[in-house]
Amino acid sequence: MNGTTTAAGVRNNKAMNRFELDSHGEVAFANYRRANGRVIITHTETPEPLRGRSIASRLVRGALDLIRAEGLKVTAGCGFVADYLDTHPEYADLTR
Repeated sequence: MNGTTTAAGVRNNKAMNRFELDSHGEVAFANYRRANGRVIITHTETPEPLRGRSIASRLVRGALDLIRAEGLKVTAGCGFVADYLDTHPEYADLTR
């Protein structure tokens, strides 16, 4: 993944192996690791002041768009990403 930023403002911070989204002076992030052509999102975190504003959903959507753009697949290694994928069938192609 090349560090591209999505329309949702999500960027891939390859040095830290995480996707990031800046909002209101805070940074929400999703840690990942790569293995066998897959991106395994292991943890998502939204700072307390940003919670309840759909920031985590925007973060995951942007991360999934970046993963798709690279032709990779995704594995949900945390509950939030698993729930997001369950409720957004438009990303089902990334899990096969």
